[in-house]
Amino acid sequence: MALVLDTGVLYAALDESDADHDRCAALIARSEETLVVPSPVLVELDYWLRKNATIDVWLAFADDLHSGAYTLWPADASIVLAAAHLQSRFADQDLGFVDAAVFCSCEALGERKIATLDRRHFGVLRTGDGRALDLLPS
Repeated sequence: MALVLDTGVLYAALDESDADHDRCAALIARSEETLVVPSPVLVELDYWLRKNATIDVWLAFADDLHSGAYTLWPADASIVLAAAHLQSRFADQDLGFVDAAVFCSCEALGERKIATLDRRHFGVLRTGDGRALDLLPS
């Protein structure tokens, strides 16, 4: 089992000044599952950390990733194509590539839950069999 992390939860857990820091950091700290970071999340995370935090926070995260605290899930060609199809299917939601790729990563891993603060997008997305993912933290 794995806990797939979207950008918002990961960012909030890393930035102590974020309003959602405590609940996101606690979710990650108490998880006994493999913490999975889909590779497209890295671009958004770097952007937000360098914009609102410090390079030291980004560096500490990269060090944790390297040491195995997180598992990086690659966005291979099948994930990119699946994400593009999802973006097309939910075109009225203005769904970006990163969110689509994170959702498709959950599907590829067979995970029915995601750690995200983005209720707007992830709350409407449905798997191929019509099911919603469980959104954490609740």
